[in-house]
Amino acid sequence: MLSSRTIVAGEAQGEVLATTQALSFWGGVDPATGDIIDVHHPLCGCNLAGRVLFMPTSCGSCSGSGVILDLVLSGRAPAALVFRDSEDVLTLGVLIAREMFGKHVPVVCLAPTAFDRLSHSRNARIYGGVLSTDLGDELLLPPTTNELDLDKDDAAILAGRDGIAAAQAMKIVVAMAIQQGAKELLNISRAHIDGCIYASPANLTFAERMAEMGARVRVPTTMNAISVDMANWRRQGTPSSFGEPAARLAQAYVKMGCLPSYTCSPYLLSTVPTFGENVAWAESNAVVFANTVIGARTAKHPDFLDLCIAITGRAPAAGVYLEENRRPQRIIDVAAPTVVDDAFWPLIGYTAGKFSPDRIPLLRGLEDMKPTRDDLKAMCAAFGTTSGAAMLHVEGITPEASLTPKADADKVTIGRHDLVGAWLELNSGPEDVQLVAIGSPHASADECAELARALSAALKGRRRPSDVAVIVTAGQETIDEIRLNGILGCLSDAGVQVLPDICWCSISEPVFPPATRAVLTNSGKYAHYGPGLCNRPVRLGSLKDCVEAAITGRASPGLPDWLA
Repeated sequence: MLSSRTIVAGEAQGEVLATTQALSFWGGVDPATGDIIDVHHPLCGCNLAGRVLFMPTSCGSCSGSGVILDLVLSGRAPAALVFRDSEDVLTLGVLIAREMFGKHVPVVCLAPTAFDRLSHSRNARIYGGVLSTDLGDELLLPPTTNELDLDKDDAAILAGRDGIAAAQAMKIVVAMAIQQGAKELLNISRAHIDGCIYASPANLTFAERMAEMGARVRVPTTMNAISVDMANWRRQGTPSSFGEPAARLAQAYVKMGCLPSYTCSPYLLSTVPTFGENVAWAESNAVVFANTVIGARTAKHPDFLDLCIAITGRAPAAGVYLEENRRPQRIIDVAAPTVVDDAFWPLIGYTAGKFSPDRIPLLRGLEDMKPTRDDLKAMCAAFGTTSGAAMLHVEGITPEASLTPKADADKVTIGRHDLVGAWLELNSGPEDVQLVAIGSPHASADECAELARALSAALKGRRRPSDVAVIVTAGQETIDEIRLNGILGCLSDAGVQVLPDICWCSISEPVFPPATRAVLTNSGKYAHYGPGLCNRPVRLGSLKDCVEAAITGRASPGLPDWLA
């Protein structure tokens, strides 16, 4: 964007809070206080309420739209959001606040030079098409009003033919399409809902209001992991103050016709999209995996927009739905170690996201590696944690890596020192651990089988110590599979707890063992978000490291052999 523009109109003023690093509001901001809780972010400990937030764009979870909506409804939101690059997740939450609740927070996108200059201001005010600061003023173009070519069915839905809920959903889809510069809408064949996680009370408010208005999905729609074990949360001791609204949230989506799949790994279900298929998935890891590994097409849809698209069956024809926008914009040459273990893949995904926070990269130098589907799952999840891009390419490995890079694509290199830096960032906790966390995203049947084999070989008939918990989260379909083939029994015999419905990014006490002082995980995603979510240090390791810690209570010190 060469000119500064108003994205969502409104007036505001306040003290400037500025950062050059993107932030995920989900997992990075406490909706109950407005405090930034991402321990890896330079603004950690700052409060957003009433501030004019200057940030290049957002990153991470699609659930950020629910967090910003809750902040707006509770009066803890930033006074205004000022971005440098395109941004959808937080913008969608602000649009929902305006369209459904009559609450206004202006959103502005500045030209890069204006952003760099004005982000050093102490105070800012937005009014009358101007961003005014103590360092100068910037004229703002009005919101985009490009013509959107709606077909007869779109127009009929918008006019109320299918009821007020469908009309409201289409209004939101159209607003986002215009904001994204789309010329038309396109059909999608299936959807995946991320907003069923109880990230904040606003998620429940939105879902129940849509359900009460008679909303129904038009395409097969699966659901993300939820915030409680649906059948067992009372028996597990989850407080009713949390368990009841979390369960009501899931039930609201089921009432609207969504399938209670309750998994953050929808690509592990028996119904998987095919190459080139247009779908509408939310949940950052699922979006990145669908685009990167499957070659299906889905934008990184924010919470709430996922449901609106499922209700209408239509999505903005923009972003990575269009092949031109799937081309690499940055080439990353990776100086990879010759021999690695499975911890390499979340680490390279995490690091690549840091090196390409706002554009699709092509990774080169990994062509001779033989990643499993689970390795790629771990890579995509970690990449989606640090980057706002909807996909990446890996030369010689992913199906669209041969797409010609854009003419202005630049080049960077990830060397050993970069991987070491990322490893140390994700391993700042103590070596003594009381919890081993597997399944972020939800574990596959193969991962469960490998964990069972490794534990059996390490234990050799002995029992594991009782002071170290090992918990695996997985989708019910996967749990049914490992129950039939005996893997679930082997894990249970080894003292491993396998939980359905919830995942590590939504687990809370007392299901999360309260006595835990430190955690070890094989997930780059949870190693990043975990400290802010569970208020404990979290370390990253390989599956072998996790098995060793399950038996000894200690994480492997120092760097892994392949990195050292």
